[in-house]
Amino acid sequence: MKAIVISQPGGPDVLRMSDRDVPVPKEREVLIKVAAAGVNRPDITQRKGHYPAPPGAPADIPGLEVAGTIITIGSGCKKWKLGDQVCALVAGGGYAEFVAVPEGQCIRVPRGLTYADAASLPETFFTVWTNVFDRARYLPGESILIQGGAGGIGATAIQMCKAWGGKVYATAGSREKVEFCLGLGAEACVNYKEESFHEVMLARTAGKGVDVILDMVGGSYTPLHLDLLAVEGRLSIINYMKGDETTIKHSLILRKRLTITGSTLRNRDTDFKAAIASRLEEVVWPWIESGIVKPVVHKTFPLSQAADAHMFLENGQQMGKVVLVI
Repeated sequence: MKAIVISQPGGPDVLRMSDRDVPVPKEREVLIKVAAAGVNRPDITQRKGHYPAPPGAPADIPGLEVAGTIITIGSGCKKWKLGDQVCALVAGGGYAEFVAVPEGQCIRVPRGLTYADAASLPETFFTVWTNVFDRARYLPGESILIQGGAGGIGATAIQMCKAWGGKVYATAGSREKVEFCLGLGAEACVNYKEESFHEVMLARTAGKGVDVILDMVGGSYTPLHLDLLAVEGRLSIINYMKGDETTIKHSLILRKRLTITGSTLRNRDTDFKAAIASRLEEVVWPWIESGIVKPVVHKTFPLSQAADAHMFLENGQQMGKVVLVI
């Protein structure tokens, strides 16, 4: 099969097309003929040499989400049959013509979606569900601030939280992206390059703050987030693009009874991921099929242009997801 491999740690140019053996599905795995694969920031981090694949996953083939057709069923599989159209969360190996996936990490392609649409779903929807709804215990009617609302995670979080019945705020880095977030359902969106999101949100909430913050920035933003949280607020951290370290006031956490949580998904076991898949199919897939929540694919690239896709994502041009089409 053809696959995009990381020839060595470095820039987008280290991504090369290569020939690899087609994976053989293990027990309770299926083999998917990949039609499309999502491109995500963790892929870029892996390409740079900072996010190694977990044991058992292809070490040098990036890609954490795919959509396609099941063509081989491993022993012990009960959920799927040959020819089923699925999207799936994978631990690596998505930038290829074929990938083997535990059956529980596959979800049927929602009715009416293309493969490119479906491939944009797993990584972001799994991430938002586990970090916002499970770990941060986000409830209908609560307020949430989503940092980076125009990205893949942000666009997903805005729509899911709105569908859940929440009061959704976001930040973005341009006026065009602000309008994009508002169009997805955010009640307000702060252009962080022109205004202080901290001051704007405190003013908008009359000093109360917000119940939950979904944070992919970290660093110097963390003290601002803790100050902005309401009493019993929850900070859910999924990345630290502004740095891994900061200084915080413990007294603030104690006084407002705050919760700080965070997680990575890639290294979690199959049963954990399968449980999220079941909840998404139960709760979120009906939203997608009714049009309440929509996949947002900004741009597609052929598999051979994976390096261009990485450059596009790194330059911060996207509003929504970037997808490779095979």
